[in-house]
Amino acid sequence: MNIDYIHEPTDLQCGQAVLAMLLGTTAEYICEYLGNSRETDLREMKRVLTDHGINFSPERKQAQTVFDLPRCALLSLETPRCWHWSLYADGVFYDPEHGILGDFPPRTRASSFRRRTSKPSRKPLRTNPTGRRRSSREPPRSTPARTAARESSATA
Repeated sequence: MNIDYIHEPTDLQCGQAVLAMLLGTTAEYICEYLGNSRETDLREMKRVLTDHGINFSPERKQAQTVFDLPRCALLSLETPRCWHWSLYADGVFYDPEHGILGDFPPRTRASSFRRRTSKPSRKPLRTNPTGRRRSSREPPRSTPARTAARESSATA
């Protein structure tokens, strides 16, 4: 997968920079597409991925090491000062604030979405932060970090 690094244009545009790197476009295009030049939320990230034909699994997964991550993932990291988006692809971290890294960017916690290999036959049970399994019909609780994994079927 060929990723061209993009530094976030402002402190509030890490999500736009990550989406731009993944889609091979500019952060300005993503800002214009979203109508938002400030922080992006998970809903906006998913919308851009879906609208641009990027398949991902909506299942969240805690990630403590690089071995917990799929081949490509959008990372939502809890940092000491804020939530922060970053991109992981083929063993490299492309962080819009910190640059190209060999390990996780500075963070407090991280999670990822598990890569989907096939469509689930029923809605999966999810685990809340306390470890108690809940049905997907229960409202989601706050989670420490989120990522979306890109399917390997997308061409590099």
